[in-house]
This record gives sequence, C-alpha cells and structure tokens, in this order.
Amino acid sequence: MAIRQIRKKGDEILRKKSKPVKEINDRINELIDDMLDTMYDANGVGLAAPQVGVLKRICVIDVGEGPIVLINPEKIEESAEQVVDIEGCLSIPGVYGEVKRPERVVVKALNRKGESFTIEGTGLLARALCHEMDHLDGILFEDKVIRYVDMDNEN
Repeated sequence: MAIRQIRKKGDEILRKKSKPVKEINDRINELIDDMLDTMYDANGVGLAAPQVGVLKRICVIDVGEGPIVLINPEKIEESAEQVVDIEGCLSIPGVYGEVKRPERVVVKALNRKGESFTIEGTGLLARALCHEMDHLDGILFEDKVIRYVDMDNEN
C-alpha cells in the first residue's frame, strides 16, 4: 500500500472518461488499497481513480462509516429533490463552492470481490457518490458550482 500523488486541476487526465474494469485482479486491489491510503492521508471523504492518474471506473468513499469501494458504479435512481451544499475537491485544493446535488441516490456497483451490490445514499453520502462518479466522466465539481465560497471568511 502506498500514498499516490493526487492529480491537480489542469492535469488533462482529470477531464478524460474512465474505462470500465474488466477484471478484478491483484493490480486492481492494490490500486484500491493505495486509493484508500491516499484519501485518508489527504483527509478526504472520496477519491476516484483518475485523481491518482488511472482511467479506471473505480472510486472509494468514507463519510465516517467505514470505507466503500465502488467498481464500475452506475447511478440507477436519484431523487428529484435537490440540495445545495458546499463542496471541495482534493484535486482543486483550497477552492470551495455551492453545488446542487440530489438529496438521495441509488448506485449499483461491484465490490472488490466482483460481487454486485446497490447502495443508497442520502445527504453527505449522496453528495460524495455523485461527486466521485462525476470524476469518472471527466467532470469536476467546479463545472457545477453555483457560487464560490471563501471558507476563510465564513462565519
């Protein structure tokens, strides 16, 4: 397990669409372990493979309830209700903005054993799922910002 370099805004890999994982092998599991280590080291709640330079449809999330690994995730349902909240991104350090996201999403994915599962997220988990899945399609949170926020001057 290792800490990988997080790619920053301006790196062209962040704007590319990731490819599906065809086989879950030792290399994929090593990548997942490295992604988890990297996310925790950076105090993040999520990380997508393109953020560490790998164009694979993999993301990891931990909103304080333990790690979630999603391989080839697909959004299968989302609420019409939208919530605006502040987001940041490990690939765009120091930048925060208000983003509109669904309050609830349901995602289908594979776990690291190749087993299919669905996960329902609300609140922060829904936001993290949407944010990380956007990375897999080359979309950064900045593309969806309604208003930028200066966190240093927030009350």
